Amino acid sequence: MATKKFKCNVCGYIHEGDAAPATCPVCAAPASEFTELKEAEEAPKKKGLLSDTNSNAYIVLYSTVMVVIVAVLLSVAALALKPRQDANDLNEKKRNILASLSAENESYDTFVDAYVVDKAGQRIDGDVFALLNDLPTAFAEGKFPIFEAKDGRVVIPVTGMGLWGPVWGYVALEKDMNTVAGIIMAHKGETPGLGAEIATPKYQSKFVGKTIFEGDEFVSVTLRKGGAKDPAHEVDAISGGTKTSDGVTAMLYNSLRNYLPLLESKRAAATAPEAAVPAEVSNEENAESHE
Repeated sequence: MATKKFKCNVCGYIHEGDAAPATCPVCAAPASEFTELKEAEEAPKKKGLLSDTNSNAYIVLYSTVMVVIVAVLLSVAALALKPRQDANDLNEKKRNILASLSAENESYDTFVDAYVVDKAGQRIDGDVFALLNDLPTAFAEGKFPIFEAKDGRVVIPVTGMGLWGPVWGYVALEKDMNTVAGIIMAHKGETPGLGAEIATPKYQSKFVGKTIFEGDEFVSVTLRKGGAKDPAHEVDAISGGTKTSDGVTAMLYNSLRNYLPLLESKRAAATAPEAAVPAEVSNEENAESHE
């Protein structure tokens, strides 16, 4: 026969036997203070996985659920805001292109013709602004976006590496395809007060009037440490920003040379009309020729 269990109502002592003890061995309570326990009362209540909020399982599960919820909310927000972010990014690019031309008051859509050229300087199909989103890849694939202003000037996008990350910008050239009309540069993480100076209007103004050709030879524009020695093709390097200055020098040379076929063809076209103009013929010579 199974042994019965009796619980002391005073102290909680559990006694096993056929009957309750005469007195509780713990608190000396009489037998009348004992209650027989049934099987349902003896069995401990099973706790669910989340019943103990201090358990490791509860904390891990709760954290996982919260991370998933936050990730979903952020993804939804990013998708909802992406069209607006893309529009802002496009407008910023257009503003920078106009700024390089000092034409902020002009309307980009009416003042600028954007197109893509290949290595030979010939127009090809391509989404200009899509290429700008990954300009190094576009250059590697032989696709070169360019922006031509209504007044004949052009803007060339440039890209390179500074000390801590990418640097990029837009170089505007005068109608002679040689003289720098303006430049806009930006960076991802150059040092404030040092390399980051490339993004300031004061420093960018130093490039205006510089030339990228020496005669017919492409020389680009160089940032020289210790001060520019060639006023036509050099700019003072950034004080304390040698690596960034070297990066900008490489950026200008490597990016601009991609457009040499286009620039040279435009330079040739600019001088061709002068060579093609016939010399004036006097009335007497004209009459003699008719005779």
